[in-house]
Amino acid sequence: MRSRHVWQALSGPGYLRSSWPWRSAAYLAGGALAGAVVLVALVVLTAVVGALAVALVGLPLLLLLGLCGLPVARLERRRLGLVDAYPARDPHHEPAERGLWPWIRTRYREQATWRELGYTVLLAVVLWPLDALAVGLALSVPLALVATPVLMATVGDGREASVLKAWTITSWPLAFGVAVLGVILLGVALYLLGLLAGARAELTRLLIAPKDPDGDLGSRVAELTSSRVRLVDAFEAERRRIERDLHDGAQQRLVALTMTLGLARLDAPPGPLADQLTKAHEEAGKALAELRELIHGIHPKVLADYGLPAAVADAADRSATPVDVDLDLEGRLPEAVEAAAYFVVCEALANVAKHSGATRAQVTGGHRGGRLRLEIRDNGRGGATTHGGGTGLTGLADRVSVLDGRLSLSSPTGGPTLLCVEIPCEWTERPTRTERSG
Repeated sequence: MRSRHVWQALSGPGYLRSSWPWRSAAYLAGGALAGAVVLVALVVLTAVVGALAVALVGLPLLLLLGLCGLPVARLERRRLGLVDAYPARDPHHEPAERGLWPWIRTRYREQATWRELGYTVLLAVVLWPLDALAVGLALSVPLALVATPVLMATVGDGREASVLKAWTITSWPLAFGVAVLGVILLGVALYLLGLLAGARAELTRLLIAPKDPDGDLGSRVAELTSSRVRLVDAFEAERRRIERDLHDGAQQRLVALTMTLGLARLDAPPGPLADQLTKAHEEAGKALAELRELIHGIHPKVLADYGLPAAVADAADRSATPVDVDLDLEGRLPEAVEAAAYFVVCEALANVAKHSGATRAQVTGGHRGGRLRLEIRDNGRGGATTHGGGTGLTGLADRVSVLDGRLSLSSPTGGPTLLCVEIPCEWTERPTRTERSG
């Protein structure tokens, strides 16, 4: 498995053969260079602000001094990619308004801005000398030992070589022994550089680029939830558009066609032509009835105009099984919730009429505790299930779950059957109470 950060590489057997040691050295060397530059910039900026603090021109410079950690932190988050492939999240938020002053106000109110300023001071005062010292010692000493034979052959004319200006090598076997020791020390130093770079990266993440996987996950879940709500709303809007187009377009044309065929049948003399017109008139009437049923199934007009209680009462009137309705609501709920609840009731009543053998059904419910709760009961033979094909309840459970709702079914063999639906929602209009019996 390919390593994603230096800690994983250090625990593997191929660390010294990979690019991670040199990436670690580059990360620490870059930190030393960046810290030195930041130190010079802070000294110059502080001197300018101190010299002009009594003048009005000093105010913008003070603001600039407070925000100077932002570019440094951005650079450090990018440099993290050398030793850690995990994305470095920008902790700042977008201002609510556009413009320079809203951006400055937002940045000054964020804790991340002050953490980045503190990190900038820490980098300029403490971290960059440590980075430079670590890279210098880890590489210079082993490489100086490795270069002993070369120094002896070039500088010492084959007779002697000075190692780190501390001792003198006067024989070739000793020179090559020192070189071997340098290779060993170089391997150890590269491991140490990896450890230091990993620790340095963890400190940087802690201060200016926290991983916070739970926060990222929460943001993604919130975005997915919002996008799901938007998709449900768009789906319901499209259903209403289709219903409106069919009602105002195709249905009106079929009504006109049925009337025309009826008038033509009355004017036609008895015979084969009249019989064909009669048959065509009947077929047009059937097509009109089927279209009306289709329109009603897509999104009934009574639901859009009068809300869930009226739509449930209408569905109960059309049910082949007598249905009692007792709903503790007449206010309006969100459109997606009303549509889902209505189609659950319609499907449940259709199942009662087709499969249960019940002589009576009941629909009760209300809105309590921020949730819509509906219960559909029947005195049939039971045995219904949400699993398997043929009942349509599986699709209803999926539709309710899209709204963070829950559908539960109790239907023991011999009955009775109880279907419960709970959907979290809030009122859009003030509720009242309605009752009816079928």
